[in-house]
Amino acid sequence: MSQRGTIRAGIGGWTFEPWRGVFYPDKLPHARELHFASRALTSIEINGTFYRSQTPATYAKWAREVPDHFVFALKGPRFATNRRVLAEAGDSIKRFLDSGPTMLGDRLGPLLWQFPPTKKFDAADFGAFLELLPPTFDGHKLRHTVEVRHASFKTPEFIALVRRFGVPVVYADHPTYPAIADPAGDFVYARLQKGEDDNATCYPAKDIPGWAAAAETWAAGGTPKRVAGDCVTAVPKDAGHPRDVFVYFIHGGKVRAPAGAQALIAALGDKAPQPETAEPAPPEPKPASKRTRKT
Repeated sequence: MSQRGTIRAGIGGWTFEPWRGVFYPDKLPHARELHFASRALTSIEINGTFYRSQTPATYAKWAREVPDHFVFALKGPRFATNRRVLAEAGDSIKRFLDSGPTMLGDRLGPLLWQFPPTKKFDAADFGAFLELLPPTFDGHKLRHTVEVRHASFKTPEFIALVRRFGVPVVYADHPTYPAIADPAGDFVYARLQKGEDDNATCYPAKDIPGWAAAAETWAAGGTPKRVAGDCVTAVPKDAGHPRDVFVYFIHGGKVRAPAGAQALIAALGDKAPQPETAEPAPPEPKPASKRTRKT
């Protein structure tokens, strides 16, 4: 069997009331939602960090509640990305890193830097931002990815820029945002945003095996045929080294997003987590400080 990177599938956040009775058992205490979700999925993208700072104690608590090999992705703060001059984002990036995300330890996955749909590509401007992203912090390797949502980024100059810094571009399966599939860096980050709640698995069941095959190809270092047409530059013939892959069912079809992630895990042939029979987390001496609400 050919070598491949690790594939993880998940959702945005873990607190969403319509998931009760659909994903979560009806009577599951709210304080147990992260414990449950982290044993049903293999990753969660935290959106709350985009809006407000957390604390080292909160990050440490999240790390304690999830099992080994589970990984969080964190959105970087909007104060860093929603600005006219990206070269001035240094203080916001530093405050975010100083707030304690490395307290997640080996549960810390990619840091997602999401840009507004109005932000157009400017090579000097965007290059200055990439210069500000440290490869390590507090003794931890950091993995950065950028989500750009303006069509002007679909240019070879942008691809050359992110490849120079080794920062992957989020592959967005979205109704309006540009899809950019050119490989860069040592991992792939995909956000599947065309799901619908009318589908029991968020995306139609017939589409799940195709996305599983795409994840396998990404993990082996290749570019899947289903996204190759979204590459701005020619697809490399020597695909490169294996890459870790992070796939999130998010926004579209939110009620069914957990089922989509679980279906993808099953289609990959990975052992399905068992939240109902998992060892319970130890009780906390104090209530949690703040829970992530937005996804």
